[in-house]
Amino acid sequence: MTGRRIMTADEIRRAVIRISHEIVEKQAGTAGLVLVGIQRRGVPLAHRLAAAIADHEGATLAVGALDITFYRDDLSKLGQSPLLKGTDVPFEIEGATVVLVDDVLYTGRTVRAAMDALREFGRPRAVRLAVLVDRGHRELPIRADHVGKNVPTSREEIVKVRVSEIDGEDAVDIEHVPAAVAAGSATE
Repeated sequence: MTGRRIMTADEIRRAVIRISHEIVEKQAGTAGLVLVGIQRRGVPLAHRLAAAIADHEGATLAVGALDITFYRDDLSKLGQSPLLKGTDVPFEIEGATVVLVDDVLYTGRTVRAAMDALREFGRPRAVRLAVLVDRGHRELPIRADHVGKNVPTSREEIVKVRVSEIDGEDAVDIEHVPAAVAAGSATE
């Protein structure tokens, strides 16, 4: 595999700050606003967005974590014992504006699964989507409301997001993989 860096740690930091401002502006404040990160890398990004909003608005937002494993449309391909990452939504979403946070938006299937999983917790007033990277190639009619970086990619490329909380560093790279391998890894 060969790759190239498309976002440095500083670019990720700036994107998170910009997205945090966009979220507050679209909501016209922070009242009724909650953040829910999609496991794995969406969770630390949601916490970073909440910290940025706290810095510039002085408001503390509730942050949750959503494991979409059992809501995926390719669950049968994950084997008999899929790795569960944990859901933690310890607050009411009924009537709230929920911002789903993920690292990469690709086909839209992860976001669809997240919206299905979110229904288990009630009926939000609105659901919005914030992603660090939108790489295109949608298979479902889903778009992000807030995007850190739009990156045109081919299907033979994989976008690798690394966050210090999980990976020890902040970076986003695009790696080129052979077409046969890419066909089997079309996940978001």
